[in-house]
Amino acid sequence: MRKGLGGDPNPVPNSIETVNRVQISPNPQGVKAISPERVQIPDGIPQSRRGGSLHRAFIALGSNVGDRIGMIEKACSEMERRNIKVVRTSSLYETAAMYVTNQQSFINGACQIQTSLDPIELLDELKDIEDSLGRKKTVEKGPRNIDLDILLFDTQMIEHPRLSIPHRLMMEREFVLRPLCDLIPNETIPSLDRGPTFRTQLKSFSSSDTPLSPLTPLSPSLPSIQSLSPVRSTTIMAVLNLTPDSFSDGGLHSVTASSLNNTLQSFVYAGATILDVGGQSTRPHAPQVCPAEELSRILPTIQHMRSNPTFSQTAISVDTYRASIVSAAVAAGADIVNDVSAGTLDPELLPTVAKLGCTVVLMHMRGTPETMNSLTDYPDGVIAGVGHELAARVRAAEEAGIRRWRIILDPGIGFAKTQAQNLELLRRLDDLREHEGLQGLPWLVGTSRKGFIGKITGVKDARERGWGTAAAVTAAVKGGADIIRVHDVAEMSQVVKMADAIWRV
Repeated sequence: MRKGLGGDPNPVPNSIETVNRVQISPNPQGVKAISPERVQIPDGIPQSRRGGSLHRAFIALGSNVGDRIGMIEKACSEMERRNIKVVRTSSLYETAAMYVTNQQSFINGACQIQTSLDPIELLDELKDIEDSLGRKKTVEKGPRNIDLDILLFDTQMIEHPRLSIPHRLMMEREFVLRPLCDLIPNETIPSLDRGPTFRTQLKSFSSSDTPLSPLTPLSPSLPSIQSLSPVRSTTIMAVLNLTPDSFSDGGLHSVTASSLNNTLQSFVYAGATILDVGGQSTRPHAPQVCPAEELSRILPTIQHMRSNPTFSQTAISVDTYRASIVSAAVAAGADIVNDVSAGTLDPELLPTVAKLGCTVVLMHMRGTPETMNSLTDYPDGVIAGVGHELAARVRAAEEAGIRRWRIILDPGIGFAKTQAQNLELLRRLDDLREHEGLQGLPWLVGTSRKGFIGKITGVKDARERGWGTAAAVTAAVKGGADIIRVHDVAEMSQVVKMADAIWRV
C-alpha cells in the first residue's frame, strides 16, 4: 500500500531475518528477495511484455469523485491495456470517508492481478494510471477520483520509503477485508506468525454494525442494487415479449401496434424500473428464430425508448443468449443482458458482455429449451446443484473478464426444474444465496405466470395466474430476491411493496 494513501504512518522496521520479507532500496533496480515464495503460473497464460516470471498481487480500488464506479472500471481497463492482467475483481462497497470526513463517500473494491513487474515498477505504473485518469491531489487524504494501492504482492513483506506491503492496519478495515473475502477468504496476511484468515478476521467485527453491502449498477440513471442491505426495496422488472409464441403474452406486444408506447408507459407508471425486452421465446420446445428476425423484433422498441424522455430513468434489459444481439442492443441503448443460459448457448456471449462493460443476469438452466425438461436430476439436491452450477458460471464470467460487481444471478425457476424443485428453490432461496462463491451477489427471480403455478392452482390460462404469482413473488422477497421479473406490473408492484414492508424494515 502506498504511503500517504492510507499507508502505515509507523512502518515496521526492515528485518533481513524475516522469511518472505523483501528489502527494496530507493533505487527501483535494487530489489532484493530475501526468501520469496515461488509463484506457480497456470498453463496457457501469456508472459507479460517484460518477459519475467509472473506475480500475483491484489490492488485496492477506490473513488469518491464523479462517476465513481465508472472511474474504477476505467482504471481496470487501463491496467489491462498496460499488460497488467486483471484476473478477478471483488464486489464494490460504499463506505464513509475516513480522516477527512467532510467529503463524498467512497466506492471501494479490490482486484487480483498478474504482472511481471516488480513491486516498485507496479507502484509506478499504478501512479501513472492515476495521473492519466486525472487524479489531482489537493488535500491529504482528501477527495480523489481514483485511488489504486497495492495490498498484497505474492507472499512478500515489503518495507520501502514509498511502499509498505502488507498494510499493518488492513486487518482492521472492513472496506479492505470485505473485498479480499470476495477473492481469497481463506488466506492470511503474510507475517511471521500465521494469523487469522481474512474471513475469520471479518467475522470478528462487531455484529451490531450494519455490514457493508455490495453494489451492482443497473444503469447510469438508477441507483445501484445493495444486495445485503436489510432495508433495500425490491426492484420490478417488467416483461415485454415481442414474440408471437411466448407462453403467456405471445403476440400481445407488436412493435407496429399503436398501443406499444402506452404499454411501456403503463409499466413505468406502475412501478417498473427495468423493462426486459425479448424477441426469442424460451418456453419448452419453442422454435428458434434466426438472429436477424430476433433483432428486428426488439431493436425498434429499444430505439424508441431511448429517444423518449419518459423512459430516461428506466433501465433496458435485453433477454437473449446471442452475442450478436447483445452487441446491437447495447449499441442501441440497452443496459443489462438477461441470458437464460448464463453463456452456455453462445460461447461469445460472456466475452462480448465483458468488452461492453454492461451488467449481466446469469440464469441457471441445463441443456436448451428443447431438452431442459429431461434434465432435472440433482443427486445432491436442487439447492446444492443449482448453487454449484451457478458458481461455475460465475467463474466462467470472471474468466471472460466480467467484473463481479456486474453480475446478477437467477435460480431459473421453471428451467430444468420439477414442480417440487421450483418450490424448494423459493422456500430456500436464502440458503442458495449463501452458497460458496455466490455470497453477496444480487438475485433476480422470475415466477410470473409459470406452469407450476397453474398446476398447483388449477388455472390453465397463464394470464389468469396472478394470485398464484403473487404468493410466489412474496416468497421470493422473503428469501432475499433483489429483482422480480413479472408480467402484471401494477398488481405485483403492490405485492412487493407489502412484502418489503413486512421483511425489509
